[in-house]
Amino acid sequence: MSEPDFPIRCRNLWKIYGHTTALRDTSPERLTDEVLAAKGLLAALREVTLDIARGEVFVIMGLSGSGKSTLVRCMTGLVEPTLGDLVIDGENLRTIAPERLIEMRRHRISMVFQDFALLPHLTVLGNIAFPLRVQGIGRARREARAAELVDLVGLAGRAHHFPHELSGGQQQRVGIARSLITDPDIWFLDEPFSALDPLIRQEMQGELLRLQARLHKTVVFITHDFDEAIRIADRIAIMRGGAVVQVDTPEGLVLHPKDEYVAAFTRKIPRDRVLSVAAMLSPVSDRARGAPVRATALVGEVAARVLAAEAPVPVAGPDGRIVGSLGRTAIIETVFGGFA
Repeated sequence: MSEPDFPIRCRNLWKIYGHTTALRDTSPERLTDEVLAAKGLLAALREVTLDIARGEVFVIMGLSGSGKSTLVRCMTGLVEPTLGDLVIDGENLRTIAPERLIEMRRHRISMVFQDFALLPHLTVLGNIAFPLRVQGIGRARREARAAELVDLVGLAGRAHHFPHELSGGQQQRVGIARSLITDPDIWFLDEPFSALDPLIRQEMQGELLRLQARLHKTVVFITHDFDEAIRIADRIAIMRGGAVVQVDTPEGLVLHPKDEYVAAFTRKIPRDRVLSVAAMLSPVSDRARGAPVRATALVGEVAARVLAAEAPVPVAGPDGRIVGSLGRTAIIETVFGGFA
């Protein structure tokens, strides 16, 4: 089995605001709230250690002030960490030369913010092509590439419209296309849909998933909305007070919250949207009948069929072998009575 590929690695990362020369004789292990307060310092990030795998959608979430946006700004080089290591594709951002960081931002990483930040005097095509214009790419070449992205993000027919002629969702699609025009390996999105109306927000979440299925980027997505997180995430990091409290799959966070803070995020989430059949199947039963359901399917995807069946339904693993069964009682307890 090949070694996991982690293009983003954080090790004991701190971001401290204030006169950090006061930390000269203080080891990270001794940076308690009392020590920081005594030195007049504020920790926006505390001992953040995590790995983000290539090609996954990694969501960072937490309440306002939890440190999630500070962390993503450190990852993009917009904010300089105070202590620890932050390695992007083998290059440590704490020691990288400024020229290399600029090169990385131009070609290997890209970011989408909540504020669309479109240039009002440029058309959709011009806004999307703007990063290549900054790089000195010729007009014909950059506009040809921008035209491809106009179609990719569903804006066909609007290439020559100006931002004020677009809806909020359409403007965000322009921002997404612009962030992709350099074909970055790593794609950062800082609450990109939070300013949109709920229906448009859901539409843009679906658009993100569609693009990711086609492009296979490494995605780091910031949100404070757990509904949004569970829809798009492969894994989720929950932050509090600048620290990462828990990193897990949506299902893992629901089944095994590390503490009450994490449990509070998951308490109101419908279990059938998060839990897989594998998490609740029973042993193989001689009573099981009918075509099997997939162990990897979400409970909500198979609930109607299981509830309508007179006997338990067989469950198949990835190789097609029957690995268990699923009956009405498990569905009822999960969907209507909670999951123990």
